[in-house]
Amino acid sequence: MIAQFNGFEINKIHNGDAWKICNFVISNEDRLNHYFPKTLEQNLTPTLSNNFVEQKTKQFQNNEELLFTLKHSDTRALVGLFFLKELNWEIKQGEFAYCIGYNFEGQGLASKAIQHLSQYAFDLGLETLQIIVHKDNMASVRVATNNQFEWIKTLPNEFTPNREQPLDMELYELNSKK
Repeated sequence: MIAQFNGFEINKIHNGDAWKICNFVISNEDRLNHYFPKTLEQNLTPTLSNNFVEQKTKQFQNNEELLFTLKHSDTRALVGLFFLKELNWEIKQGEFAYCIGYNFEGQGLASKAIQHLSQYAFDLGLETLQIIVHKDNMASVRVATNNQFEWIKTLPNEFTPNREQPLDMELYELNSKK
C-alpha cells in the first residue's frame, strides 16, 4: 500500500485489478470517453482489462509508467485511477493523469491522492511533477492548485479528444526543490 486516508487507500496496479478496472471504466464511460479514450478502449471487456493490467504491471516494474488504484478500504470498490506517465528519469520529470468515479467526485479524494502520490514520486527521485488540464475542467484545476502546483503556461492544441478539434491545455507544475 502506498497510502491510506479517510477510509480509502492507494495501491500499485496488480493482476487482481482487471475486473474492477473493467467495471469502473464501463460505469464511467461517458466521462472517460473525453479525456481517457485509450484507457476506455483498452478496458471495454474483461479480456481487454486483463491485457491492460498485465501491460501496466510490467510498465510499473520497469518504471516506464506508474498506475495506481484508489479503492475504498472496506468495500474494496475502485474509486479512481491515477497515472504517473511521461516519465523522464534523465530530467526527473513525470506527469499525473487521474480520474475519479461519478459516485465519488466532489469529496476531495483526487486532491488527497495527488498529495500522497506527489510525495511518493519525489521519494522515487522525480523533481518536477506536471498536471495538464483543460481550463474548463475546474475539478482538475482545483486538484492542481490544492496541491501547490503552479500554472506555467497554456499548451496550444495539446490534446485532441475523439472526433473533436484540438484543445489548448493548461500546464501546472510542482517542484520538489521548493
